[in-house]
Amino acid sequence: MAISTADFKNGICIEYNGKLCTIVEFQHVKPGKGGAFVRTKLRDIKTGRVVEYTFNAGTKFELVRLDNKKMQYLYNDGSDYYFMDNDTFEQISIPEDVIGENAQWLKENDEASILYAGDELISIEPQMFVELEVTATEPGFKGDTATNTTKPATLETGATIQVPTFVEIGDVLQIDTRDGRFIKRV
Repeated sequence: MAISTADFKNGICIEYNGKLCTIVEFQHVKPGKGGAFVRTKLRDIKTGRVVEYTFNAGTKFELVRLDNKKMQYLYNDGSDYYFMDNDTFEQISIPEDVIGENAQWLKENDEASILYAGDELISIEPQMFVELEVTATEPGFKGDTATNTTKPATLETGATIQVPTFVEIGDVLQIDTRDGRFIKRV
């Protein structure tokens, strides 16, 4: 379905220069001289890069329908990650290179959001906050907590994050998957 710049809304997905982009921000401008135009900020769905573009008013674009499915992460076999649709119980495999860095936040039986544009898989997003167990870290020493120091800790999924010195092996931590930040000990 084709839309024009008059139909722009924040968050819709369009195809521009062969790339799928979501509209982050837009502004219609009608100068005193010349034709109207639209300033936009578009986010490339695959790379996450935000770029500013200017279009003439009335320019047509192809609207892309995005489907976000909640699926349960089951396991990985070294090269593929397996997910199950919670409604149909259908299982799909997704190559490791498609998941990328988000693989470090996937724990078996947790839900993940899988984004499709038509039939094409675009991205996999883990839950915003996950609870993971610490499998390796150095011991903390009495008095270190007063200086707000941190130390590296390895989690059950293999991710390494910075944690306060009071965290020990076996502790379950809540982690913000957007930036890999320690939130609290559970």
